[in-house]
Amino acid sequence: MKTKTVAILSALLLLALPLGALAASHEHGGSATMQEGQATPHGDMKMDGMNMGGDMVMLGETTEDGVKGMAHLNDVGAAMAKMGMKENYHMMVMFSDSTGAPIMEGKVAVKITDPAGKESGPFEMMAMEGQFGVDLALVEKGQYRFVVGTKLADGKARQFRFEYTLQ
Repeated sequence: MKTKTVAILSALLLLALPLGALAASHEHGGSATMQEGQATPHGDMKMDGMNMGGDMVMLGETTEDGVKGMAHLNDVGAAMAKMGMKENYHMMVMFSDSTGAPIMEGKVAVKITDPAGKESGPFEMMAMEGQFGVDLALVEKGQYRFVVGTKLADGKARQFRFEYTLQ
């Protein structure tokens, strides 16, 4: 059963990668919608949910101490429900240094504050194909806050903040 779950999750990730690359290679327009975000505590602008078409949503990007973090959510609810799992979103975060080179090593975890204000314990994000990811159960409608804590290859601790409103 575990092998089947890993195979299905890997297939979903591989299917999601072209969407992210396509979205990154085009200007945000057409059928994509963008909600204006608020300035982060560090002065960067972020987008609270840019629909990348289909089931992929860009949470935005922010820079902390010379490292840029860019996060996406992918709705995987239908596939996960078929396997009897409650997780309905896959969160992916990609990191790059000041030269744009990807950072693929380190420890990453996310804490989530749900619309009711309840904060989850940290969920470890696994390194996979140039990004870090985790499957999450986001079931209540409203605004979610994600605090992604990292200790990447340089050994420095950083936190990246993202938000998403589930309609």
